[in-house]
Amino acid sequence: MRDLVVGMRYLARGQRWVAGHGRWWGFGMIPALIALVLYAAALTVLALFSGDLAAWVTPFADGWGAPWQGLLRGLFVALLVAGGLMLSVLTFTAVTLLIGDPFYESLSERVEESEGHCPGAPDRSLWREIRIALCDSVQVLLRAAPFGIALFVLGFVPFIGQTVVPAVGFCVSGFFLAVELTSVAMQRRDIPVGDRLRLLGGRKALAVGFGTPIVLLFLIPFAAVLLMPGAVAGATLLVRDLVPDERAADAPGAADGPGAEMPVAVAGPVGAGAPPEAGTWGMSGVGGSGGGFGPPPAPFTPGPGA
Repeated sequence: MRDLVVGMRYLARGQRWVAGHGRWWGFGMIPALIALVLYAAALTVLALFSGDLAAWVTPFADGWGAPWQGLLRGLFVALLVAGGLMLSVLTFTAVTLLIGDPFYESLSERVEESEGHCPGAPDRSLWREIRIALCDSVQVLLRAAPFGIALFVLGFVPFIGQTVVPAVGFCVSGFFLAVELTSVAMQRRDIPVGDRLRLLGGRKALAVGFGTPIVLLFLIPFAAVLLMPGAVAGATLLVRDLVPDERAADAPGAADGPGAEMPVAVAGPVGAGAPPEAGTWGMSGVGGSGGGFGPPPAPFTPGPGA
């Protein structure tokens, strides 16, 4: 429960950061606005043709009388639209990050610099960065797809499909949305997508606490456009504390810089410089060593480009 609150605090910190840097906030809304227009058009087409699609998928109900035919096809339409909304939430961030990749990379770097230190990015061309981001997003989507399919099927179960399944769906979407949003800062540290999933999987409550409120807020029209820059900023702050950079600790003034306002994730006793050990990832002073639900991740060793 404590990590859930900590995740929400990262989202609030990110929104406060962009609110204090209006120019970055304004430019950050442009890629999100472009993506919103594209998704609005796609969802409108889905809604217009969902009835015809429901009739095509359920031909066995053609001979059913009222009200059973209408109930079945109405439920299918509702689940189809809900699935489209969930898919749009899962992929909106990835598409927006691809559209605005150079900007969001600069935004994330600026956030890290304001906190006292920014790790050097790997020496890659812009097109290679976009290609890597696209491949990573596809991998995340493939990991999320089985959950989406299972929840879609369970949505047909009476009562559970209308109560428990949507709640679980929002949490699952929130976790994978957190994975997407942290990708900008993770890529700068040259952390592959598998290790990102492992790191956030060991702190599921932290990831869900950060991502699920964004999923819910993204359902509000135009909220995604307004919140996207702050979501990237908050995800950057989360990564800074989840994956401490050894060079930041050695940098002059790092201990009393802006990044010291919240305790960071460390391996072992705080400030002891102990080598990382399995099960020691935690949010010092806020999350403890367990924090989330599920086993904590094994220590991560940054790649050569980190």
